[in-house]
Amino acid sequence: MEKKWEEMTWQEKREKRFEKWISPPGVKFKDKETEEAYKERVNRIIKVIKLEEPDRVPCIPPSGFQAYNAGTDLKTMMYDSSELKRASLKFLREFDMDVFSSGFTMPGKIMEKLGDRSFFWPGHGLPDDAMMIQFNEQEFMKEDEYDAMINDPSDYILRSYIPRATESLEAFSKLPAPYTMVRGAMPFVAAFTNPEIRKSFQTLIEVSNDLMEWGAVAAEIEQTAISEGYPSFGIGGAGPPFDSISDGLRGVRGIVRDMFRQPEKLIEAMERILPLEIDMAIAAGNASISPVLMIPIHKGDDSFMSDEQFERFYWPTFRKLLVAMVNEGLVPYPFAEGRYSNRLKTIKDLPPTGVMWLFDQTDMVRAKKELGDISCIAGNVPASLMITGTPEQVKEHCRKLIYDCAPGGGYILTGGAGIHRGNPENIRTMMAATYEYGRY
Repeated sequence: MEKKWEEMTWQEKREKRFEKWISPPGVKFKDKETEEAYKERVNRIIKVIKLEEPDRVPCIPPSGFQAYNAGTDLKTMMYDSSELKRASLKFLREFDMDVFSSGFTMPGKIMEKLGDRSFFWPGHGLPDDAMMIQFNEQEFMKEDEYDAMINDPSDYILRSYIPRATESLEAFSKLPAPYTMVRGAMPFVAAFTNPEIRKSFQTLIEVSNDLMEWGAVAAEIEQTAISEGYPSFGIGGAGPPFDSISDGLRGVRGIVRDMFRQPEKLIEAMERILPLEIDMAIAAGNASISPVLMIPIHKGDDSFMSDEQFERFYWPTFRKLLVAMVNEGLVPYPFAEGRYSNRLKTIKDLPPTGVMWLFDQTDMVRAKKELGDISCIAGNVPASLMITGTPEQVKEHCRKLIYDCAPGGGYILTGGAGIHRGNPENIRTMMAATYEYGRY
């Protein structure tokens, strides 16, 4: 008799998720040869996750190049889903790769209609050809509001954070607390007699229709990529509690002050939201074809805080999130933005083969030495080299990375960060380097 999910080890759960990834339900491949190529790519990634040697080093091109390659810009892709589809599929069909990514592209029209104040994006605080959106880090949560957030995070987000961070939803501050519905929905429904609240919800209905259209295009891109033989990774849906509070609620200046002025409140808040982050991550994993979930992490790098601060404020709750994901058979794939060379001894404290790490500016020789028997590592061809370097320079850099990191398995050649322009030959050179130097 097959074990129930809750009776399985995390390795058994992961194998179940790998099976789904290898044979994705509902996908019709272009032909048998394409299906075999897809399975070959997935199995190549699975081998490096398990720290085994595949047939060759996998390669994932840097994200963000789709717009430039298609003769457009990110702003156009954010506001026109047909351009998102055209640029993504053009990139897919012009470059060889082991994992496809259409890039982290959010729907600009929806963000504009909502009046989203929590981000900058192309045409709204950033140049049209910017590579990605950026957090607009303000103190949407005031320094004396930790208790309110800790007491009921969902209520605080709904009635305090959202009205401040979203212009069209300012009226949410006038909603009654959700707990008032404990004896029936009438107190909450009565709030909808307020014209401002009605307008806010009418806006949500309008943008939800837009979002369904956008989501359908995004799903079509992923399904097309798979049907043509290219797997993709999922998005984690959650992140380190420190980043959640810093990116969205307190901003850099606010959270740095809190680390010194009210450290215990900050730690209590991170522990309070951790179960919510875990639930979001598991929900994202259950909705994804791939068990590998990318998690961008922002504030843990060597330059932002000391080692002691990292081990006190950042790592404890982040580690619990990663372990919880691993225990559900998921494969967290943190993108360690910046430099993590000083963090390597700390972040190796994880279940062997449970987590993959994508490094940006981290010393890869040190990363292989410290993590080589614990975690698959990926990175880090510099964005500057991919944008301004020659194919010969890119080839030599990739050769050295493969020489340093590939022995024994557990390495993926990819960019340290995304690129928004550059020479297409540099991307082809990356892939070619794995065939020339990365065969086992």
